[in-house]
Amino acid sequence: MHELSLATELVSQLSDVLIREGAREAVEIHVVIGAMSGVERVPFEFAFPVAAEGTPLHGAKLVIQEVPLKLCCVDCGRESITDDPIMVCPKCGSMGVEVIEGKELTIKSMEVR
Repeated sequence: MHELSLATELVSQLSDVLIREGAREAVEIHVVIGAMSGVERVPFEFAFPVAAEGTPLHGAKLVIQEVPLKLCCVDCGRESITDDPIMVCPKCGSMGVEVIEGKELTIKSMEVR
């Protein structure tokens, strides 16, 4: 379960921020998970409290924003959102597409006290 190692790294990075900013604890953490990030929401939500135990993030609420896969066609320029793992432009049928969004795992914000 690589979600546990990702949650552990998240806790480590945010703990460093808390120390640097002189905060006691985190109250709420917002993260963005892209559809093609390779991170599964449910296991990540389960792993976070385990990783946060005994740290200033223990008890913090984890808020996850899921981002769909967004593509841009290299041939016709159309941007589109898809759930299909076969990435094809819905306008011209080209397979020459670039991923614009949907691969990220990003810390968006953290509420502290």
